[in-house]
Amino acid sequence: MATYDLYANDPGAPLWQVPATGAARFSWEYDEGRERLLALYQKGKDKQWDGQKRIDWDLEVDPHDPLGTPDESISIHGTPHWARMNDRDRGELRKHFASWQFSQFLHGEQGAMVCAARIVESVPDLDAKLYSATQTMDEARHAEIYARFLHEKIGMLYPVNDNLRSLLGDTLRDSRWDMPYLGMQVLIEGLALAAFGMIRDTTDKPLPKQILAYVMQDEARHVAFGRMALRDYYKQLTDAELREREEFVIEGCYLMRDRLRGVEVLENFGIPKAEAEEYSERSEFLALFRQLLFSRIVPCVKDIGLWGKRLQQAYVDMGVFDMGNSNLDLLMAQDEELAEQLDAERFAAEEKARVAEVEQAIEAGAES
Repeated sequence: MATYDLYANDPGAPLWQVPATGAARFSWEYDEGRERLLALYQKGKDKQWDGQKRIDWDLEVDPHDPLGTPDESISIHGTPHWARMNDRDRGELRKHFASWQFSQFLHGEQGAMVCAARIVESVPDLDAKLYSATQTMDEARHAEIYARFLHEKIGMLYPVNDNLRSLLGDTLRDSRWDMPYLGMQVLIEGLALAAFGMIRDTTDKPLPKQILAYVMQDEARHVAFGRMALRDYYKQLTDAELREREEFVIEGCYLMRDRLRGVEVLENFGIPKAEAEEYSERSEFLALFRQLLFSRIVPCVKDIGLWGKRLQQAYVDMGVFDMGNSNLDLLMAQDEELAEQLDAERFAAEEKARVAEVEQAIEAGAES
């Protein structure tokens, strides 16, 4: 079935064209490179994997509870709207919310693939081009995986959220080569990582847990890449140039915060937009969720050297300023370890099952 047949809302024209600006840059220096980036490039090559094989696609998924996350995560939980729903209605609402969340992940991953390709084209240093080429493949794999999950396991998609679309467009239209790093590697990827982690750590469903754990293992490298490249470059910028980038971060953070309301879903269930937005603002679970979403962004922004008074005040106003003290390296290390641990557990269980089959075959042969 064509993807267009699965959209809950009209996605508009089938092709979104963003005018590209800026120069394609070639480097004739093939010998030298930053040791840290070349090491990350090697890791990027070593850690490539096949989404068709590493993920167990035979696992069943209940389309009316695809993620197994707490119902408190739904903004109308505990309201009169929720009370009036029967079990079937609530199952349909869970399906729509899961579809909406993973659809935004899918659209974001396609955006990340385009931005990574843009970095290959525009960044002046060969070591950054090499690593970004591996990231382009990573993002293609992620888009493939999320699309398959939505098509085969949920059977529904949602169009790209307006705020995500706006930030993607702003990132790609800018002619400065560092802006795809800042918009994608720091803001969109950072927020996505926190969203992935929240679902990964609360779901009781094995398939989405696998998908999110393995994607997050890749994303840990991507954020590290953005930090390395921008930290080096931003040391060379003037105060005025840094302030321009801080303004971009402030606007982007507000856009990303506001894209997580899921208002489109509630409107499909007959709830007026203004009322849906109010429920989102009043939800204690979503308030905590929004705060945790910035656990990857705020320390990264601070680390790369964007920490002016106006940016700090914006984070105070959002209630996420204290996230600047989060240990980003520890969070990324945990993302990688959790994926390796999940692999070890899965392969140990498979090996145990194979041993049991062999033993049964030996016993059957002895009896015959």
